[in-house]
Parts: sequence; structure tokens; C-alpha cells
Amino acid sequence: MMKTASLLLLLLAAEAYAYPSNYVLVTQSTATERSECLSTSYFGSYGRPVPHKVYFPAESCYGLATSLLESGAVLYLSDDDRESRTLLWVQEAGVDDSARGDALSFSAELDRLAQLTLRDAHLQDETTSLGAEQVIMSSGSSTTSPAVNVIYRDSANALISVPSHALPYIDALLPRLFVPIALPFSPLPQGSTPVPSDAVHRVQKLLTGLRFSPIIASIIDSLSINQMKRDIRWLTGEDGEGPLSRHSFSRGALEAADWIQRQFEKTGARCEQKPFLQGFAPNVVCRYPSSGKDDSLVVLSAHYDSRGSFGSTRAPGGDDDGSGVIHLLAIARSIFENKVTFKSNVELIAFAGEEQGLLGSRAYAKELKAADTNVTLMIQADMLAYHSPSEPAQVGFPDIIGLPEATYLVGNITNIYSPELTVGYTPACCSDHQSFHEVGYPSTWVFERAGSILDPMYHNSGDISNRTGYDFKQVQSIAKATFATLLEVAGFEIEEEDRQ
Repeated sequence: MMKTASLLLLLLAAEAYAYPSNYVLVTQSTATERSECLSTSYFGSYGRPVPHKVYFPAESCYGLATSLLESGAVLYLSDDDRESRTLLWVQEAGVDDSARGDALSFSAELDRLAQLTLRDAHLQDETTSLGAEQVIMSSGSSTTSPAVNVIYRDSANALISVPSHALPYIDALLPRLFVPIALPFSPLPQGSTPVPSDAVHRVQKLLTGLRFSPIIASIIDSLSINQMKRDIRWLTGEDGEGPLSRHSFSRGALEAADWIQRQFEKTGARCEQKPFLQGFAPNVVCRYPSSGKDDSLVVLSAHYDSRGSFGSTRAPGGDDDGSGVIHLLAIARSIFENKVTFKSNVELIAFAGEEQGLLGSRAYAKELKAADTNVTLMIQADMLAYHSPSEPAQVGFPDIIGLPEATYLVGNITNIYSPELTVGYTPACCSDHQSFHEVGYPSTWVFERAGSILDPMYHNSGDISNRTGYDFKQVQSIAKATFATLLEVAGFEIEEEDRQ
């Protein structure tokens, strides 16, 4: 087994990062894409209903940035915001009105958030007398420093800064329906889609050759619901043995990382725990190497960190995203049981740091890009299990962020191998496929509903599996679709004697 992350990493060390400019341009205009002066200062596209582009223009480009401004704003960052704080884009997750509960409007929640100050806060280890794992924040802090600086806002989106040392518990600070995306510290590829045309063409070619395969159908039929049930009960702690929380900065997350790694390694995968920020639980990256000379990579992932109710020590994350993790484990076991070998490299990954702003996946996508890794396709599985009894079983794909051709591919394969699922789009946000998309890799996301988030236990300590609406059959159906896609894209071989 690979060396695990140390249990002693309980404090976040300040990272030696700073944003490249004190000027920030936030705009919905497409005119900026044609500017050479701004081409090297693009830091991503965020928000709804129209994407907002974020730039850090050099002072020499300030005048041009202002002249191109059709909507949005040019803002000035203080040195403190630029050098000592982390910038996060925040927006609502895309929750159905029926599941909002007592949540206020975005604007009202942001006003309340901006009034909070930081008090001394920490994650308690499970072994302490308090037994707490979730960070508890308070608006009654004696600290004069604000918890949040609002840099930019409109009716549905905001760019905020938080002290970098507060990043581990930003999910505890934010309102339940808010989701953060951390801005990178270095520029990204710019354009309406950052995915290179040759990568798009590879996915298009796969689309044109799709047809039903009885061998693939036989392999994916081995996915076990009973094992999924055992897995999720451990991950949520419902079995009395698993962790109470998998918050990225908790001991429970470290225990989960070790457990997930062991399950993958039993299937023949070569696993590594990859730290990305000190104190955070690591990414768990498990590889099935290519049987030939093809050095391309196909990634199937989920996130194993969790988020609970404000102030609660319990963060079971049964749907978000324990459901994605058990889907990965079911696929891994089927790979082993069917003696599948792949013609290209395959990685099954459990990310951490998703709830704090896609931190784990961003670090790994950046690492792959720096190594010039040829990623053919990345599929993120996040929230697969909640199914309203009044609706058909379904799967949703991202309506904005991701490669459309990747979505078409997985959607068409779903229609072939899981026709019981209604296929559509979701406005829900956000997940780890975005980290891969923004650096130019073909990526998409599978979600539990062709519509907004309906799970009443979203970001809630009641997110366990033993409840109405937690549908293992839907998880299995989505897993069949993603596994079939993996087999189609990576190419595979099996021992023929096992098929006779």
C-alpha cells in the first residue's frame, strides 16, 4: 500500500501564492476573448445565468479592459486580498424551490455572510473530549477581521475573498445553498471552449461508431447493489464503524481515504494518495495501466469529502457524494471480477476538497496538464442516488460547463445500456469536471436528476442512505452507463474462457 497522508496535518499552512494583479475584470462580454492584451490574464468563467469571465489584467491593459467593458466591472484588489486571501466565486447550487427550506434569497444570504467576522475556529480531532469534526463559525467573533470581503456581486453571483487560513472551513461558513469555486493562481486557456479541436474530434469519432455490444452489456450487468449498500453504510457511518464525517479537514476523511484505497487495491488497481494542500485529506488516485502502447488516459471520478449542517459534527454525505464513490467501487470490483484489461490507461479517482471549491481536482488536473498527459475523457459522478418517488429514474448532464460532445457520448451510451433512465440536463452547480474542462480536457458530469437539485438533505447532516428517495437502483443504472462509456473509450480485453 502507498504511504498515506499524515494524521498530524491538522493546520493549514499559508501557501506562497498571490494573484498576478491588483486589477480584476469581471465581465459577461465576449469582446474580451478577441483581446491579445487580455489573452494571458484569463482566470476562468463562472456563474449563471450567463457565464462571467474573470481576468487579472496587467496595469498596461487596464485602459483596454475598461473600454471593452459592456457589462460587469473593473475592480481593484487590496494588497491583503491579493496576497493573503483566497478568491472564491460563489453562487447558488441550483436547488429546486421545493427543497430550499428556510433559505433566504441569494442577495440576503450574501448580505448576512458579509457581516460575519472570524473567531478562532478549528477542526477538532475525533479523539478529543469534544469529539467534533465540523468547524463551527459564529457572527459574534471578537476578531475584527471580516470573514468575507465581497469584491463583486450581482443578483445571483459574487466574487469574495476569505483569509487563506480559513479555506478549510469555508463550506461551514457559507449558507447551505451556496457553492464555492476557488479561482486559480495562474492563467487558463481562453475561448468559448478551452478543449483543443483534436481532442473534440476524438470524442466525435467515438460517437459515430457507437453500437450495442453484448459483451459490454454482460460486464456491466455484474454491478452489485448489495455491495453498494454495504459500502455506503460504512462511508456514512450508518454501520457504526465508518466515520461520522468526511469533511476534507477531518480525521474521518483520512480514514475514508485509507479505506477507499484498500477497496480499490483489492481489485488490482495501483493506488496513490496525492496530497494537494497541507491539512486537507488527499486525492485517492487508482490506476489500471494500459495493456499496450496507448498512453492516453480515461478518468472516472467522484469526490469523497462531505458537508453537513451548519455547526453539526455529523457530515455523512450519503448522496453528496458517497453515491459517486460507491459507483466507482462497484465498477472497480466488476473490472476485477470480469478480468478486464484496458487498451489505454484508466484512473478511478476519489477527490477531496470539492466542498471547499474544487481544490483537489484542480490540483490534479493542473498536474496532468503540466505533464502533458493525453486525457481522452473525464467523467465526474456527483450525487447519483436521490430519486423522487413521483418522478422517473433519470440522469442529468451539465447544461453549461463541460464539453457538449462528451455529454452526447455518455448520453447516447446511457440510452443504449440504461434505457430506463430519462436523460436530460441540469442547472446544478458545481463539480470536479469543471477543473478538467478549464484546462482543456474533454469532460462531463453525471447527476441524479434532469433538472435542479431536489434532495431535501442536500448539504445536510441527514444525508444518509436509509431514507426515502435514496435509490440504489438509479445509482446502478448510472454506473452501467459510465462503466459502458469507460469500456468504449478506453478499449478493453477479457479472458475469453470466462465468456464461454
